[in-house]
Amino acid sequence: MTTCLDDMETLSIKIKIGDREYPMKVKVEDEAKIRRAGKLINEKLKKYREEFGLDDRQDLLAMVAFDCMVETMELNEMSSEDSDKVKSTIKQINDSLTSIL
Repeated sequence: MTTCLDDMETLSIKIKIGDREYPMKVKVEDEAKIRRAGKLINEKLKKYREEFGLDDRQDLLAMVAFDCMVETMELNEMSSEDSDKVKSTIKQINDSLTSIL
């Protein structure tokens, strides 16, 4: 993975996913996150290759994409539930304060 500073805010980097490198321009503050995402994808590719004996790149990438989507959906559901709990707690506090005042 190489880096090249284009200007003060953007980096040109290459992320290797599977056997291919993908050039990208990213914000300096996002570089670590982008590189971590590439690393996680490669780890998932390796996991599916080893656990299920998949060698076809398209199958591997499809399984990783599916896995990532399930994780995203689960996180969104948890976030929504947490948001509802926070709203409920704030409403209870607000109701309590209103009754005191």
